[in-house]
Amino acid sequence: MQYEGFASVYDTLMAGVDYGAWADHIASMLPVRASVLECACGTGEISLRLARKGFSVTATDISAEMLSIAQEKQRRAGLALSSLRFARMDMRSPELNKKVDAVIACCDGVNYLTSREDVKKFFSAAYRALKPDGVLIFDISSRYKLENVLGNNCFIDNGREAAYLWQNEYDPETKLIRMELSFFKREGGLYRRIDETHIQRAHSVRELGNWLEETGFTWEAKGFLKDSAPEKDEERIGFTAHKR
Repeated sequence: MQYEGFASVYDTLMAGVDYGAWADHIASMLPVRASVLECACGTGEISLRLARKGFSVTATDISAEMLSIAQEKQRRAGLALSSLRFARMDMRSPELNKKVDAVIACCDGVNYLTSREDVKKFFSAAYRALKPDGVLIFDISSRYKLENVLGNNCFIDNGREAAYLWQNEYDPETKLIRMELSFFKREGGLYRRIDETHIQRAHSVRELGNWLEETGFTWEAKGFLKDSAPEKDEERIGFTAHKR
């Protein structure tokens, strides 16, 4: 499964990400003390920050290893279970006892939904989970990025604690990118090798907009952490969709 062994090196490799600005941007679009369902929460960096801001967060992921790391962070942070809880769920079919004010999915969660059917399952599940006038907030790696920046490219990072070899193959017909990842995590004087294959789809803004409208949302897309329409070479695009 994706993000199994990878979970142990994920935070090291994402150390340069400004999660604070990311969480601040999401918080600015939410009502005070809103209830939030986060899908594909990973190691919990966004959900922990939202909980600290006073939101009631249910953070979910399909990877048990990712959730284990997130829960350990929660224990270290001393955050009450009443404000943040983690649960293992598929983002296409989350199960909640109560409707929420917001559903969020950060950092490529929707890219990992590689078919129209799976994306629409997620949108429909989010729609059902939301209160009237609730909001769905998510972001994607853009088609431009997956096709022109990552596609058919190779990346190498020779870090001391964790190194990786990342080879990609992009199919312009299916819009799928296949990423072959080999990680080397330092353990004492040796390195443990972790191999994973990740597949994402390069969804277009128009496709996602159409599927949101078919589900019952109104929506807008903007450049990542920006208040303007995405540029042609935008690498990450943020969506805000409101339940009608």
